[in-house]
Amino acid sequence: MEGAGYRVVFEKGGVYLHTSAKKYQDRDSLIAGVIRVVEKDNDVLLHWAPVEEAGDSTQILFSKKDSSGGDSCAPEEEPTFDPGYEPDWAVISTVRPQPRHSEPTRGAEPSCPQGSWAFSVSLGELKSIRRSKPGLSWAYLVLVTQAGGSLPALHFHRGGTRALLRVLSRYLLLASSPQDSRLYLVFPHDSSALSNSFHHLQLFDQDSSNVVSRFLQDPYSTTFSSFSRVTNFFRGALQPQPEGAASDLPPPPDDEPEPGFEVISCVELGPRPTVERGPPVTEEEWARHVGPEGRLQQVPELKNRIFSGGLSPSLRREAWKFLLGYLSWEGTAEEHKAHVRKKTDEYFRMKLQWKSVSPEQEQRNSLLHGYRSLIERDVSRTDRTNKFYEGPENPGLGLLNDILLTYCMYHFDLGYVQGMSDLLSPILYVIQNEVDAFWCFCGFMELVQGNFEESQETMKRQLGRLLLLLRVLDPQLCDFLDSQDSGSLCFCFRWLLIWFKREFPFPDVLRLWEVLWTGLPGPNLHLLVACAILDMERDTLMLSGFGSNEILKHINELTMKLSVEDVLTRAEALHRQLTACPELPHNVQEILGMAPPTEPHSPSPPAPPPPLSPTRAPPTPPLPTDTAPQPDSSLEILPEEEDDDGADS
Repeated sequence: MEGAGYRVVFEKGGVYLHTSAKKYQDRDSLIAGVIRVVEKDNDVLLHWAPVEEAGDSTQILFSKKDSSGGDSCAPEEEPTFDPGYEPDWAVISTVRPQPRHSEPTRGAEPSCPQGSWAFSVSLGELKSIRRSKPGLSWAYLVLVTQAGGSLPALHFHRGGTRALLRVLSRYLLLASSPQDSRLYLVFPHDSSALSNSFHHLQLFDQDSSNVVSRFLQDPYSTTFSSFSRVTNFFRGALQPQPEGAASDLPPPPDDEPEPGFEVISCVELGPRPTVERGPPVTEEEWARHVGPEGRLQQVPELKNRIFSGGLSPSLRREAWKFLLGYLSWEGTAEEHKAHVRKKTDEYFRMKLQWKSVSPEQEQRNSLLHGYRSLIERDVSRTDRTNKFYEGPENPGLGLLNDILLTYCMYHFDLGYVQGMSDLLSPILYVIQNEVDAFWCFCGFMELVQGNFEESQETMKRQLGRLLLLLRVLDPQLCDFLDSQDSGSLCFCFRWLLIWFKREFPFPDVLRLWEVLWTGLPGPNLHLLVACAILDMERDTLMLSGFGSNEILKHINELTMKLSVEDVLTRAEALHRQLTACPELPHNVQEILGMAPPTEPHSPSPPAPPPPLSPTRAPPTPPLPTDTAPQPDSSLEILPEEEDDDGADS
């Protein structure tokens, strides 16, 4: 079927979207539609639309971009459970990339709610295609884009998955992984393009006359939106085949195999080791590391002990200043005293900047006024069950407020964003001094400030790395989550945003954070903590028949029920299991700090995030006194197979 500038090369009806996470779908939750492959303007598009919109193929128009980022008449889904935190922390829907929507038929009004589900995507934007398991009533396909998100699962009630894949293989190289026969990786059909895409990796095998290049290529890379490139996971070769020879690559679902390529996947992890954590570091043990001038000695050994056992509560007030970079591990006692005096003066100069603003001036400074209002609101509900913050006149609340407002003066570009009070609260509780707590908080923010950027790119990158780690550790769990439209792991967003602050009891948060601050056994241990929690819950998730709503509900209900020692023990065991693998994918090595990045970062630093206007939502979408400050205003406290497509022919 042809029209002006386009040609429909494939069309199949009876392709449904299931809009409910329930195990058994009712009629209202099924949206019948038509899937088409269309050649248009030197591009090939995959388009799905509900039956009432599909109409005559000659009427279909495709938009190259959806500038609005969504459909204004998209249905609003009523919550099926209490999320357990403020509505503006309900961030699940915002991380997932929006598919391009098709424009409505000319002269027709879009219908809601089904009209909002239509989408089209260029085949060049696909990263992988996952097929359903065999034995189901009907087969489905999940298409994952280069932007890192999954399009709505397509359920073929009348068959047709094989036919669609045969058509797609005319335009794409679909490489099936021997380790996961249900996963097709999508590559350009042009062999030169595929070879060139790996040329800059400099992983050529110069000793083999048959091998064009060797590479490590990841099916679930950390690519999200526009900020990173595909990195490496598969060990294999691009190898010319003798004429008539069969390739080891399973042929794409077309009449003839794609010649000339061999893509091999082989990532097998060894047994998971047993890990035993040690006792906390005591004041006596710490004292043995202090030299004659007050300089700490054998610091790597000391950090290892903190990693393996944490700190005794009485030692935290001193040790956290080193862990958070306020005091230098190499400095002497006198150098530390001079440094504290300097930082005290610096702190109160910044504090005076906002303290000296009169109410009349603040009425003309909407940014400062917005920060103050947001901080006051958040402080009033931060850890109020903790004795340090309970009661309406508790001085700890005033110090939280003052430190956060002063941080706005320290970091104008970032300012205050909801969730920062959660990070400051334990620090102030432990340090018990306004100035020292401020600078320790600044040290923590150096580690996590990207989490609060309006673009959310740092959070997207972390979710992508978490997905990659989980895919290597437990592909079956990832398959399950994919099948339940939960493969983006967005239910882990809050975990990563504020480093599990709301998931563990307060004392356990202190232990978790001091272990993470050591930077051992490598970077991104917090991602393995998330993997450990999911590993602990995998049987419950996979054997209970949970849908996406139930998965989110279950994860949320883990709050305050987790043992930090059990989680840390498992996270360390996962790290040892991964690092012991001789064929560990290179991009996983990067995440674990075992290898430098394959692509150096730009020498110029990224632009700072825009300041947070009080009128805009924080980048974590659904999370004063009148007297002059005095230097002594510190506070002492009390104590996740190739399937048989049923109806396919």
